Amino acid sequence: MSKEEDKKYKLLLVDDEEDILTLLKYNLDKDGFITETATNGLEAIEKAHIFQPDLIVLDVMMPEMDGIEACSELRKLSKFDNTMICFLTARGEDYSQIAGYDSGADDYITKPIKPRVLISKIRAMLRRNQPIIEINKKEVITQGGIEIDRERYLVTVEGKEINLPKKEFELLSLLVSGQGTVFTRETILDQVWGSDIVVGDRTIDVHIRKLREKIGENYIKTIKGVGYKFVITD
Repeated sequence: MSKEEDKKYKLLLVDDEEDILTLLKYNLDKDGFITETATNGLEAIEKAHIFQPDLIVLDVMMPEMDGIEACSELRKLSKFDNTMICFLTARGEDYSQIAGYDSGADDYITKPIKPRVLISKIRAMLRRNQPIIEINKKEVITQGGIEIDRERYLVTVEGKEINLPKKEFELLSLLVSGQGTVFTRETILDQVWGSDIVVGDRTIDVHIRKLREKIGENYIKTIKGVGYKFVITD
């Protein structure tokens, strides 16, 4: 996922420990997200109304109003129906997790956690909210000089059979099935790797590069800051 893509996501970070907030904000800002912070549940609700975050990372144990109560209050408001809420807390007891989910949380992460791992988990959560693009589900798809046989797991380029590993096959099938649709990185990761799978920043780029080496450079076009699409060559 590129930084240009991340910038459209707004994250509200809520924790009563200033050092944790500083660390999270620094790393998320550096990675291209837009962030705002709060130090308790009441402040989180106030800032959420103004900031309209895509995702709230919410501590449980806080003064004024704890995270579970804040989550419950936010879930009563329709304006936050599409806002994801993730609890980030040092408490790992089952009852705390159950209370968090019952209050309307989408996920639960236990501290301590490395910033890069947290960022990957945040990306995976955000991918869950991406709209599903309808694609061609035919067993055999033909576009330009490429034919994909899903049942036989076979790709033919200009009459020549090409052997592809599973993920490369699925990625190519997705792009070709879209018939010129531009697929964002989030959509590609969700449909090829799954929304619950955490992968590295450059995973898609590596697979695209390998595909281009095998099928030709001109079939897959990069849409800068957005994603990729399949194009029919002359």
